[in-house]
Amino acid sequence: MRFPDFFADVRRIELRDPLAAFLGASEGGVIEYGYEDAVKLAGHSCPTVASAYMICVHALRALYGNERPERGGVSVAFRGRVDEGVTGVIASVVTLLTGAAHDGGFKGLGGRFVRRGLLDFAADLPLAMRFTRLDTGTAVDTQTDLSSVPAAPEMPELLGRCLQAPGDTELAARFGRLWQERVRRILIDHGDDPAVFRVDACG
Repeated sequence: MRFPDFFADVRRIELRDPLAAFLGASEGGVIEYGYEDAVKLAGHSCPTVASAYMICVHALRALYGNERPERGGVSVAFRGRVDEGVTGVIASVVTLLTGAAHDGGFKGLGGRFVRRGLLDFAADLPLAMRFTRLDTGTAVDTQTDLSSVPAAPEMPELLGRCLQAPGDTELAARFGRLWQERVRRILIDHGDDPAVFRVDACG
């Protein structure tokens, strides 16, 4: 499996999952995630998946500081409905990193390790998402704005040509390179840009 080279340069995050520790899935329950894990989950790499991954990393670091974030220890609320726009795609990446799940999530063992009910949608929020620590109640509101990282000007025309000529591998390869170049700029060049990834402490 070969990903674009820049995937290896995207910031990774190390979490501790108490359920993984309890079940012996990883030593000490420590699990490391990278952008490629979000890509495997979604089945593709795009600005939505990229921004969802990075805003999650920023939110967890804002909530936990120098501590290792606890997977399963955070609830996440979305301003959008689950079926609205790309909210569902973003939610799937959020679930990957935080463990927070909607109605179909893990019910827990003896009242512990519950993941179900930790995602909420259509919430009354000032920004797109709110991440809240279950142990302390500390919360951050977050939002991404990709307007300052536009696609190459030729992309709309190139997309149309690719759709009209699905067998043109050279055209498709150019489209893919330009598409991933925007993803690279979002994750690498603007990974710490507060104009792109906004995280506000609540209260």
